[in-house]
Amino acid sequence: MAGSLIASVGLLAVAVALLVLGLLSKRLGKVTRAPGYYRVFFVAAGLMIVSMLARLIDALNAHVPHADEATSVILYLGLPAFALTISLIIAWRYWSWLLAERS
Repeated sequence: MAGSLIASVGLLAVAVALLVLGLLSKRLGKVTRAPGYYRVFFVAAGLMIVSMLARLIDALNAHVPHADEATSVILYLGLPAFALTISLIIAWRYWSWLLAERS
């Protein structure tokens, strides 16, 4: 149970980081007139929170046996992996100009 709670705190921290990155990208997008891809960061943060809530619910209902292992794998591993993958693609799209600048 303690492991699930610690994992939930980690997922919450990543969700907050994605929210901050989304807000920064929104401000950058306004200046550069980039498309509103920053919204994907908010979707990714939402997916992380859904995964976090699933872990918390499972930790609180430890006495209830799992109905489906595939659902647990999707919620625990699939959602965070998908959220971070799409976040990486959008971050590269928005922020790659920082790496391209040379002095």
